[in-house]
Amino acid sequence: MDSVSLAELGTTLLQKARSNKAGRAARTIHGGREHVLRQTLIALAAGRHLGEHDTPEEATLQVLSGQVRLHCADRQVWVGRTGEYVVIPPVRHDLGALDEAVVLLTSTVTPHRVTSQVPSEQEGES
Repeated sequence: MDSVSLAELGTTLLQKARSNKAGRAARTIHGGREHVLRQTLIALAAGRHLGEHDTPEEATLQVLSGQVRLHCADRQVWVGRTGEYVVIPPVRHDLGALDEAVVLLTSTVTPHRVTSQVPSEQEGES
């Protein structure tokens, strides 16, 4: 089993976010090209935003520390604090940090699987 301390990684990412010009840092802790489930730890410096973007097929957000605002294109607004969780609506949205914040984004993605074609027995026969 793979294990990671979200608290320790969150602290490390917050340090990077503070010194990063964009004010953010992230690391995918599970998932990748061959997985359907992706979990990404995101740290945002106070007052910074991810910028408006589309929602993956399904996504949730859990606030591990700090306070964030999720602003959706359909005018829904959610303010989340440490320990709170929300299902992200399937619309364009922006995430901003009201305080320094660390969140866990869980989303589904379409996997990139290599499929090999096996020729049928009839192929090549005339």
